[in-house]
Amino acid sequence: MLVNASRFRSAHSAEWERLERLVSRIEKRSIRALDDEDLLALPLLYRSALSSLSVARETSLDRSLILYLEQLCTRAYFQIYGVPTSALGQLWGFFARSWPAAMQALWRETLVSFLLTVAAVIVGYMLVRSDPAWFFGIVGDGLAQGRDPSASVETLRATIYGTHKDGLATFAAYLFTHNAQIAIFAFALGFAFAVPTALLIVYNGLMLGAFMAVFVPKGLGFNFTGWIMIHGTTELFAIIIAGAAGFRIGTAIAFPGRQSRSDSAVQAGRTAATAMGGAVVMLMVAGMLEGVGRQIVLDDLSRYGIGLTMLLAWLLYFYVPRSRHGVVPA
Repeated sequence: MLVNASRFRSAHSAEWERLERLVSRIEKRSIRALDDEDLLALPLLYRSALSSLSVARETSLDRSLILYLEQLCTRAYFQIYGVPTSALGQLWGFFARSWPAAMQALWRETLVSFLLTVAAVIVGYMLVRSDPAWFFGIVGDGLAQGRDPSASVETLRATIYGTHKDGLATFAAYLFTHNAQIAIFAFALGFAFAVPTALLIVYNGLMLGAFMAVFVPKGLGFNFTGWIMIHGTTELFAIIIAGAAGFRIGTAIAFPGRQSRSDSAVQAGRTAATAMGGAVVMLMVAGMLEGVGRQIVLDDLSRYGIGLTMLLAWLLYFYVPRSRHGVVPA
């Protein structure tokens, strides 16, 4: 048995050693460290090592040789078939390519989600203006926290400009948490043929329209919009994206075409999940803007400027074509 093991090592050790050198070079530097000859040899050496491992196991060669080949094959497998980039490289790929590409692929669903939101805002505004009792049916006391049609101009102005810091911070945190929940559920419930997603998007728009109907009649519409825009262009955009992701999954299940429903859902889910991952990032950015901007930026024009700048930045980031090293146009 020892003689057989020695002969076996002698016959194949050169190939194993070359494979080990190539794998070590990739591990230390990257796949770009190999020349064309080594790249062509790598899969052949890997398959040869797998064959050697199989023979070693079947013929019960010494345990140390089997362990060596197992470790070598495992290392080679991860370099050939595993994730080719580092965690930092994957993160860069997400922001530079995957997320914008997913957004471009979802432009129709994003447009539908946006139009539903705008229509719901208009309907919510008209309902509350025609009958203030609608406000409590749409918003409820928990979210309103005194910001309702019966509130005075001074109370509403204090909300906008932070005269009562504690109350403002509580309301802002509550509103952000509420919107984050809307975004997550709009995506997660998309599998139900996108019906719950549409209802959540409409509800969120109704709520915004109801608040507009409280501030506008008191002469604070311009001020309230500026207060919302400092973070709302990012936060509401994130909700619209979450709705678009839910719509993509729901329509893929409802109308799978020639694919099976499961295959259609899996394919749509990849794009939708990437977009939703980005929406979570946007919610985090909105949270920072909400916590810092509202307390520091009290000038209406500055608030509008920040909000419009953020909106323009997101649009450019998502929809402007990039070079082949960035986003590939859809």
